[in-house]
Amino acid sequence: MFPKKNLQVPEVFSAARSTSVSGIGVLACVLIMLASAGVSALFRSPWPMIPGALLAVYFLNAIKVANQWEKVAILRLGKYQGLKGPGVFTIIPVVDQLSNYVDQRVRVTDVKAESTLTRDAVPVFVDAIVFWVVWNAEKCILEVQQFEEAISLSAQTALRESIGRHLLTEMLTDRDALGHELQKILDVKTNPWGVTVQSVEIRDVQIPQGLEDAMSREAQAQRERHARIILGTAETEIAEKFAAASQQYQNNPIALHLRAMNMLYEAIKEKGSMVIVPSSAVETMGLGGMIGTTALSKLMNPGDAPQA
Repeated sequence: MFPKKNLQVPEVFSAARSTSVSGIGVLACVLIMLASAGVSALFRSPWPMIPGALLAVYFLNAIKVANQWEKVAILRLGKYQGLKGPGVFTIIPVVDQLSNYVDQRVRVTDVKAESTLTRDAVPVFVDAIVFWVVWNAEKCILEVQQFEEAISLSAQTALRESIGRHLLTEMLTDRDALGHELQKILDVKTNPWGVTVQSVEIRDVQIPQGLEDAMSREAQAQRERHARIILGTAETEIAEKFAAASQQYQNNPIALHLRAMNMLYEAIKEKGSMVIVPSSAVETMGLGGMIGTTALSKLMNPGDAPQA
């Protein structure tokens, strides 16, 4: 029916960025060690190296850096103290603990629902993407564990529930409505976590191959039926026009003769054409007299050039 795929949760987030050592902390450590070495060389004593090394280790672990789009929470002895970032900030080593850095840019999660039944009991495979952003880093750190995974699982569950409430034709013809419905469902669930779902887009809706072939044949039959209806309607309209024309010719034989002569002219105007006309038609149109008159005129004036 569908190609077998692993039903694992998609990897929508990368591993947490290390919070142990920063580049500025390493630089400060090197500078302090160099200063301590200079002081030791000046006094010719190794003792200044000891406090210098301790101070270097302290700054190595105390100085942290957060990027422009990042926030991080500080927990002092397990108690929340506040958010830091972006930029450089310091902590108290051992006493303070940092949470994972929270990316506040717009993020994208790929969600798939395999072999889910629609309201009319048709198994479908739906692939969607969810655009979301963290608007409150404090809530997403303190209110939910691993909020990225929670958003992915919630989106997958909501997608399956929404598929079960819609018919197959609705999903194929109105993907935007399905996306808006999913966006509202997810936004209500994720707002308490400090996350806003901006939009949900349905990328692909796949149906079993056998059903796809049946729908193709049905569409072809509908097109043929529509073409036959159009042809029958055209023939009916033509018959109505002929009936109306017969009413006009019924009491007007001159008009009928003119129409017959025009048809005869159209038939013989091409070079090399030959038309066989019944004698009754010739008598009806009075063509015998005209033909005889033309022949007599030619016999009386054999030298005249034929008129163009």
